[in-house]
Amino acid sequence: MGVVVLGACAAWSLLTATAHDGRPEGVLLAVLAVAAGHAAGRIFGALLPVAAPCAGALAGLVLTLTVPHLAPGPQIVAPLGPAGATAALLTLSAGAACCAAWTAPAPAARLAAGALAAGITVTAAVRGSVVGAAACVAVLLCSLAAGRTRRGAGIAVLALATAVVTGLTWAVAGSALPDGLASALEGGLTTHRIELWHDALHLAGRNSALGVGPGRFGDLSATAAAATPSDGKPHSAPLQLAAEQGVVGVILLAAAYCWMLGALWRSPRPTPVVLTAGAALTALAAIASVGDALSFTAVSVGAGLLAGLTTARPLAREPALEESDESGESRVRAG
Repeated sequence: MGVVVLGACAAWSLLTATAHDGRPEGVLLAVLAVAAGHAAGRIFGALLPVAAPCAGALAGLVLTLTVPHLAPGPQIVAPLGPAGATAALLTLSAGAACCAAWTAPAPAARLAAGALAAGITVTAAVRGSVVGAAACVAVLLCSLAAGRTRRGAGIAVLALATAVVTGLTWAVAGSALPDGLASALEGGLTTHRIELWHDALHLAGRNSALGVGPGRFGDLSATAAAATPSDGKPHSAPLQLAAEQGVVGVILLAAAYCWMLGALWRSPRPTPVVLTAGAALTALAAIASVGDALSFTAVSVGAGLLAGLTTARPLAREPALEESDESGESRVRAG
């Protein structure tokens, strides 16, 4: 199913680019990054179910600390320009560390992985990524609650949360919210970003079938053209796809997210691990709805890697989440 969804995303971007002389390279790179990350996650998750997510969490943390373009700073579309990539990468890193904590067989290892997750959250706050710190805290809280939550119910709540955030983004772009709520949201999102969203929705309405072509939003948006500097993006993944690839592009983006949730639901890993990863991916979806986080290859690789790590079937058993009953059979706690 993943091959079908990602293949369809790549094929549709090429089709819409051909129709409107677009530039599909960014979409193709993102698809390739997710696929590569997912494949690597499945392999290393099977071989090293504890060490691999810890290494991924550390890699994400080091990347945000050492790569200047991911660091939050003064941006014309603050607070979620490149800062959105920082928030997304730290959120995925915190999720990976929490998954390692649930998987670790020894108390000391669980404590170390939990400390890593807490350290990533503190780093987000120290770096000034308010959104990243909030998202990391949300992932930590969801991870703590995951041990007492049924898998199906948890997945349904995560899907609903993503739908709500996306719906609010669309409502803001269409000026469909009450004045009071719209004003409150505008204060956090900035007027410039909302104007970009208006342009994206306008372009999507004029070209609902094929969009205007991948990479062409900056050429056709008056708001983006007037900004200096401008990255040519509306800073919202669903709105960008709606404008550049039409309704089908949005459906394919939703299908990719649903594929990840479906893979987690069917995963052989324990429920706390599955729901923790789902919470991190849902937080990423929320950040991507109001920012351009998915435009960064590191974020796309991280999302695929986390999904792969938590859907892999480990070659060794996971004793940390199992206990034996009187009949000698094993059962999974909170699974």
